[in-house]
Amino acid sequence: MAEPIRIGILGYGNLGRGVECAVRQNPDMKLAAVFTRRAPESLSIFTPDVPVYHASEAPAHKDEIDVLILCGGSATDLPVQTPDMAQYFNVVDSFDTHAKIPQHFAAVDAAAKAAGTVALISCGWDPGMFSLNRVYASAVLPAGQDYTFWGKGVSQGHSDAIRRIEGVADARQYTIPVDAALEAVRTGDCPQLTTRQKHTRECFVVLKDGADAARVENEIKTMPNYFADYDTTVHFISMEELKRDHSGIPHGGFVIRTGKTGWNNEHNNVIEYSLKLDSNPEFTSSVIVAYARAVARMAAAGQSGCKTVLDVPPALLCAQDPAWLREHML
Repeated sequence: MAEPIRIGILGYGNLGRGVECAVRQNPDMKLAAVFTRRAPESLSIFTPDVPVYHASEAPAHKDEIDVLILCGGSATDLPVQTPDMAQYFNVVDSFDTHAKIPQHFAAVDAAAKAAGTVALISCGWDPGMFSLNRVYASAVLPAGQDYTFWGKGVSQGHSDAIRRIEGVADARQYTIPVDAALEAVRTGDCPQLTTRQKHTRECFVVLKDGADAARVENEIKTMPNYFADYDTTVHFISMEELKRDHSGIPHGGFVIRTGKTGWNNEHNNVIEYSLKLDSNPEFTSSVIVAYARAVARMAAAGQSGCKTVLDVPPALLCAQDPAWLREHML
């Protein structure tokens, strides 16, 4: 039996804990190390006998890890961490600022090619699984239109972006599909919808003592790439209310492609893919861990550079061999 794939985790928040749980479900993997910006001795992880190091020590352990999974935030962590760590490790991140993916790809690709490593970015469910479904559906129904709806659920990236605003102690952000828009798409009539018509955003924010609520609300509502293009409601609540009413991290959404077939485009067709998730970070982690297997295999085959989920053959994600997949999955 082949040696298990050695996984490292950089960042031990909700996503990092989810990766640790997902690794446990994959017998061909093992957790080799956790790296944190906190004091390592303060961290208590689930897996016994796995060392915890300070993040600054990560490069010294590059020979002990096959794939390092980066569990920081997209706003400020991953744009720095991913190209930096790709100098030493094969890596996977969950960078999810869609508008900035091309420049993130370019930075990571340069670092990974120079180091001879494989770096897979923007892995999760969107970008990630939803990206695949948009590509498959648009290829199958070229005469059509794509629609993506998120929620209702907590967006980790948007919540993190709010928490980075000066004066914010904690926050949760819910993305909510507009029901009328969702039903209009499902008719197959290809309605033209603006960003604002498809979703609303609802924010629950705990302020630090003395923070200016009006300034914080304005910074949230005008934040580019996150809130500026949406109808956004901001509620200021206590920490007790946040913990009582908003401690879970559910999410989900829909990718829908409506398209025409027939000689005169006379027939409507609707492809719909949906997710309903009790735990956004745990599901995201599960996707990442499957792609970590693919990264390890691509690296073993001599590949290098930056990749996305669009570049990975499905068979590389699975622990089973191609013969098993042909017999049971095809």
